[in-house]
Order: sequence, then structure tokens, then C-alpha cells
Amino acid sequence: MTVDSSLDIVAKDLTAAISRLLRRLRTEANPTELALSQMGVLARLEQVGPMTTADLARAELMKPQSMGVILASLEQEGLIERQPHPTNRRQILFVLTETGVAVRTSHRAMKRNWLVGALGQLDPADLKALVAAIAVIRQVGDS
Repeated sequence: MTVDSSLDIVAKDLTAAISRLLRRLRTEANPTELALSQMGVLARLEQVGPMTTADLARAELMKPQSMGVILASLEQEGLIERQPHPTNRRQILFVLTETGVAVRTSHRAMKRNWLVGALGQLDPADLKALVAAIAVIRQVGDS
């Protein structure tokens, strides 16, 4: 086995492992069963603050029409609301409602609680190896 083929195997295995962990986190933390795209919009609004439909569409790499459908569903659920744009009366900003903030807070807590529980089931040697791997994974992500 060559170094290149070994790296290819590591890359495939790492991608599969991270994907599986992310899927599990999404499953554990989404009792409301919001779509991934809806959760992405809520997260973006929480991180960035008020945004227009066009800004959200660009940030989430989708068409404004598709974003409009997502925003309408989130608005109907009471998770976001419209605000007038402070400098352009023709534009509308979307912001999280108190309910939207509560959903985001709840989802984060559920993810963290599940992960803490899963980590607590590891034997000490595996936990130590995982802690060491975090720095390496971060380094790869930053490269």
C-alpha cells in the first residue's frame, strides 16, 4: 500500500466518521423535526443577526425563491418574524423570535447532552485519544 492510497483510505474513513457523527447529532437534537435547511437558517440568523431573503439565500447557497419558501414556513411556525430594514424601506429583514431563540437554545443543549453522554461511555484510553484527535482535526480543518 502506498502513502497516497493510505491517505485516501484515511480521508474516506474520516469523512464517513464525521458524517455519521453529524447525522447522529442532528437526529438527537431535532425533536421538532425541522428540515436541515430550516435549522441552517435559524442558526445563521442567530449567529449573524437580521438578514434579507437575498442575503440568507447567498449565505446558504440557494436560490432566493427556495429561501422564500423556507422563510415562509419558519414564519408560519413563529420561529422568525419580519422587521423593516433600517436604511432601505423596500427591503425586509428576518429575525429570530423568542420562540426561535428558544428552539436554537434547546437544540444546542440536546446536542451537547447527547454528546456528553456518549463521551461518558468511552473508556479512558479512547477518550484520551479522542481529545488528542480534536487538535489534529482542527488543524486539518484550518489548513
